[in-house]
Amino acid sequence: MSNNLGITQQGLQLALDLRETYRASKPLFVPGESERLLMPEHLLNRNINLDSFEDPLPLAMVATRDPDSPMSVAAAVRMTNHAGKSRLINEVFAMLGDTSKHPVVKQLVGLVKDSAFDPKTIKVVHLNAEKFVSLSRKRYTQALRQNLKSLLAGDLEPRTFVEEFFELSEAGNLRVDIRKKLILGLLTSENIRPRIKFLFLENLTRLPIPIQKEIINEALKAPDKPSLEAIKQELAWINLDLPRNKVH
Repeated sequence: MSNNLGITQQGLQLALDLRETYRASKPLFVPGESERLLMPEHLLNRNINLDSFEDPLPLAMVATRDPDSPMSVAAAVRMTNHAGKSRLINEVFAMLGDTSKHPVVKQLVGLVKDSAFDPKTIKVVHLNAEKFVSLSRKRYTQALRQNLKSLLAGDLEPRTFVEEFFELSEAGNLRVDIRKKLILGLLTSENIRPRIKFLFLENLTRLPIPIQKEIINEALKAPDKPSLEAIKQELAWINLDLPRNKVH
């Protein structure tokens, strides 16, 4: 239950938890679903109840601290749902323009604030935010494809390719199922050198544990080939170190 300022105790606690989450560079998850990553689409969909994320304080934390602009934009847009509930909330929202690291968030806040939280302006901003998230994802996907071409042409170092793969997929908020499909394709491809595959295995911990398990399980089921033998052995060892020890 919110107080007369428009905030809740649960929201305040979540905002504090998020601060520690960002300090530790950990991913955000959908409330109540510890295995499902929070995506910009969740924040932009007003028909989804996000529990404590409905509070303006955690939304403000995401809008100012998230390293990825699509997530920050989505959080700022969802925060406009609280416009007019209290003067404090409006002031906190206005502060996002000064504290967010993303220029697009500063622009969004400026438009809404200058319109005095006009519902028509908020609706336009919401629609533009959806387009921004979609366009950002496409650009990051294109960058991933270009990097793969450069790798196969010998113009990009393997370690750089793998590092940028994770950075681009995270920054572009690629859906987890898409990341899984891409990584599985690379691990089981005969066109990708073993060194590159082992670099991916070193970075699997950057994915949620359930996704790591799914990748391992599906890769181990791939047809046996000499080129996959070493990778499968390494995957089996990694699987032993994961919680519960077995892939379900």
